[in-house]
Amino acid sequence: MTRADCILLAEKTVAATVRRLPADLRPLAQAVPVLYEREPKADVLAEGFEPDILGLFSGSPHGTEFDGSQPAPPRILLYIDNLWDYAEGDPEIFRDEVRLTYLHELGHYFGWDEDELAERGLE
Repeated sequence: MTRADCILLAEKTVAATVRRLPADLRPLAQAVPVLYEREPKADVLAEGFEPDILGLFSGSPHGTEFDGSQPAPPRILLYIDNLWDYAEGDPEIFRDEVRLTYLHELGHYFGWDEDELAERGLE
């Protein structure tokens, strides 16, 4: 599968995931852009993230006041090459992991910490 095919599959998976969210969460999810990058950039790795990270939420969580510590708007990054490698080239596993990673990062946007994500099965 080409990288373009992986991105298209990831975009379709995220869109389907958003459609299945509860009605009150859908508009919030739609307001957060999802970027599809090949792999984490040097600045992400410099923050201490592992090179095989699957996704990342950056920006201020929903409902928090802008304080200048997060100058960029909220966004979710999905690392396509890492997700594909994690899935070992299996499109079904790739879709499942894109869905789970997206929901995990969306949970961070909602302000959920790692314990709250785990309680919701999004670890």
